[in-house]
This record gives sequence, structure tokens and C-alpha cells, in this order.
Amino acid sequence: MNETSFRQIIKNGLWNNNPALVQLLGLCPLLAVSASVVNALGLGIATTVVMIGSNTAVSLIRNHVDDAVRLPAFVMIIASFTTAAELLMQAFTYELYHILGIFIPLIVTNCNILGRADGFARKHSVIPSLLDGLMMGLGFMCVLVLLGAIREIIGQGIIFSNMQLLFGPVAKDWQITVFSNYPQFLFAILPPGAFVALGLIIAAKNALDGWLKARRQPDSQKTGSKRVRVTGVIS
Repeated sequence: MNETSFRQIIKNGLWNNNPALVQLLGLCPLLAVSASVVNALGLGIATTVVMIGSNTAVSLIRNHVDDAVRLPAFVMIIASFTTAAELLMQAFTYELYHILGIFIPLIVTNCNILGRADGFARKHSVIPSLLDGLMMGLGFMCVLVLLGAIREIIGQGIIFSNMQLLFGPVAKDWQITVFSNYPQFLFAILPPGAFVALGLIIAAKNALDGWLKARRQPDSQKTGSKRVRVTGVIS
């Protein structure tokens, strides 16, 4: 794959085909877990690790698995990497693992992961598949963290609370108070607030895409003017 193709994979994962903003996949954990930045970051890292591992493994075996059993085989691969991520979280971020609860093992059922494995990794070599998994995971994680930051600030008036659950004691003082004496806004913390915030993020992305597309158009297309052909001889 040439440099242009790698650039396209990066752009698709982070923006053009973002799994959360364009494909609208994995919305259940996206809306349920993103009440704070630490929760969003924890789930985002776990999902990204599973996507990288599953895409790479599927690419390695793509020529050795019959089409009749490819989907069950892909699910087993995804389940194996999800179990590994779950055990790592139990070992190193036990409290955060309990907060995220069922949404860690439910990574197995994330449509985006299986979709990339079947739609991309089984058709491409290892390096592009690994890059696709990384970019799609990062794109999903960025939306998770942005949504978590918005909900945490509007809901509690703070950001980066309880970061020690993910990064250890060194992150205990990372919390930033955005609004002092802020009364909690419960709607932003609950799932309905996540729906509204995600809708606003998607609307902002679509508006930005429309603005960029309009800027790239030539002036003749913007105004609808046409070139007039003049014939004849001027004496």
C-alpha cells in the first residue's frame, strides 16, 4: 500500500468514516460509559487494543479460513483479545474495571470491531489492517473522551476527576475545577444528556464538513455562473 492509501486509512478512522460520528456503531457503551473522562478513556483504550489485535490476527489468517466459518472464527478472535484486555484491567485498574462493569466484556459484541475485521482486515495485509484498527479505535476513543469531557464539565463543573483510577496515585491531583460552587446538572450525567451531547457533536461535524466542502468548490460553482462563448470577429 502506498503513502496515499495509508493517509486515507488515517483520515477515514479519525474523521471521514469515524465509527461513532459517521457509522454510528458502538453507541451503547459510548452513551452509557461517557459520564466522565476517566471512564471514557478506560473503555476507549480497551476497545482500541482489541481492535488492533483482532484486525492483525484476522489479517494473518485471512487466507486459511473458509468463508463458511469466518464470522464465528472472527468472533472467537475478538473474544480472546477482549478477555485479555479484561484480565489486564482487573490486574492494573481494578476499581475502574468494576465501574465500567459489563461494558468491558461487551466489547465482543461491538459491531464496529467485527465490521472492520470482516470488511477490511480479511481483505488486506497485516500493516494496513493494524493501522486501520488503530485509527478506528482512536477515532472511537476521541469521541468517547470528548463526550465524557462535555458531560463531566456540564454535569459536575469539573474535569479529569478520579484519573488515579487509570494512571495511579500520580494522577490524583489532575482534577481541574472549571466552575466553583457548581450545582450538579443531573441531565448531563444521565444517558439522555449523552444523546443530546452526541447529537450536537455530530451536527458540528456535519456543519464543518459542509463548510470545508463549500470552500473547496470553485467560485464558478458557488455562484452558478457559466463561461459565455463569444464568436465572431471584432474589427
